[in-house]
Amino acid sequence: MSTILCIDDEALGLQIRKTVLEHAGYQVLTALDGPTGLSLFRASPVDGVVLDYYMPEMDGGIVAATMRRERPEIPIMLLSAYINLPAEVVALVDVTLLKGEGPLELLEKLRLMLRAGAPSAPGGAC
Repeated sequence: MSTILCIDDEALGLQIRKTVLEHAGYQVLTALDGPTGLSLFRASPVDGVVLDYYMPEMDGGIVAATMRRERPEIPIMLLSAYINLPAEVVALVDVTLLKGEGPLELLEKLRLMLRAGAPSAPGGAC
């Protein structure tokens, strides 16, 4: 079973993603901000990260850059409600997902991201 770390300052969206991912067979860790997410990332064996971009205090770009320096092999999906993300931030992640794309797209992109980064990812997450 793959473990996914979800980081988002919007509690409702975070809970919905957690429920969707757990229903698909993933173990899910959650954090409501970048510093807490980085603490979990450092302390827990995770197989992938689903990361919001726009967060107060520490945005997803800073979080992704820190994760890449510490554990570059871990795939990162960047979530955003906006399409015009800075190119340097997009270059740090494996895949992007617009928040409005829905749960099926989340699961499919996550499955493909994990497959590309980790052969042991679940094959039928959808």
